[in-house]
Amino acid sequence: MNLLATPPVPLALPDEAFDGIGQRPFGIYVHVPFCATRCGYCDFNTYTAGELGTSASPESWMDGLRRELDAAAALIDARLGHVPTADTVFVGGGTPSLLGGAGLSDVLAAVRASVGLTQGAEVTTESNPESTSPQFFEQLRAAGFTRVSLGMQSAAQHVLAVLDRTHTPGRAVAAAKEAREAGFEHVNLDLIYGTPGERDEDLDASLAAVLDAGVDHVSAYALIVEDGTAMARKVRRGELPMPDDDVLASRYERIDAVLDAAGLHWYEVSNWATGADAECKHNIGYWNGGDWWGAGPGAHSHVGGTRFWNVKHPARYADDLASGALPIAGSERLTTEDRHLEDLMLKIRLRTGLPADVLSDAERRAAAQVVADGLMTFGDGNYVLTDRGRLLADAVVRTIAA
Repeated sequence: MNLLATPPVPLALPDEAFDGIGQRPFGIYVHVPFCATRCGYCDFNTYTAGELGTSASPESWMDGLRRELDAAAALIDARLGHVPTADTVFVGGGTPSLLGGAGLSDVLAAVRASVGLTQGAEVTTESNPESTSPQFFEQLRAAGFTRVSLGMQSAAQHVLAVLDRTHTPGRAVAAAKEAREAGFEHVNLDLIYGTPGERDEDLDASLAAVLDAGVDHVSAYALIVEDGTAMARKVRRGELPMPDDDVLASRYERIDAVLDAAGLHWYEVSNWATGADAECKHNIGYWNGGDWWGAGPGAHSHVGGTRFWNVKHPARYADDLASGALPIAGSERLTTEDRHLEDLMLKIRLRTGLPADVLSDAERRAAAQVVADGLMTFGDGNYVLTDRGRLLADAVVRTIAA
């Protein structure tokens, strides 16, 4: 395959995209596309060493990342006369921890050298528990990372096996404790619930392990069987059942009850934290329509209502940047209607709620019916999902936007 057969797409940001940059939250997302193995449920833009062969490497990716961040800063500076510093940085993947503490330190150094960081910026990296260690976390803290998100998924070995996860059940808790001992105040554990074969006692064991870890943030996501994944093929062949919606709802209610009783309260439908300081500021920027530049293969960006995304393959990504071009695969300018619908879809998921003043008269009438149905409350000018409403958040959006 000729990765350079299609020329890179020039990025044309309209003048209005630059209005207010720096006045809204501005984040940097860095996508690390490398994984040691491919999990059966994952449809992210990731590659194992065997899939890449000699076409790309962490070194070529890092070189491309530096070039992209420098090019992004130059593009913004040329239009504004300055570059807004990043309020948040989020390194995701893939498996960022495969870069090691030194590699992730280099990533953060590249962000600092290009756009810089605001005082007190939140800096997060995702990590696989199996590729972490006390030294790893110490290196991250020394580099300036402030937050770690660890993929736990489950404390049950047979559930991890169905998900094709390679870490042992207790490793995520141990890694969280190592991160805290290294000085991280903010540590997140990710859970996946509703995996075929997961029992009530498996979920309870996972929640007990989370609480034992002493983290200040938990993310919990219902398993989604994505088309094109190994899990989807197993479901299609009848080797695994599809997740049951009633079971997923029951599991969510159990997660919320246990976490709430332990002092971790929901602030977004799938996220719980001990307080405002523990909430993920980077993701809040997404949900509130902030600006972010996504760097790395397949990363998506949003600047002032213009969305654009990078080429996916790491080799193509590095080659585009080496040739002096931004690795943009495509872009779109969001219409007023697009932005309104996104505002509704994202803000309704937040505990702070959906402001009534962003809704049309017809939408407010629909929202009033949702309140009457017991799926939202209304107060202080905001609509907020009830406990039952959180289970039906997508339906609430469809009702209001109809």
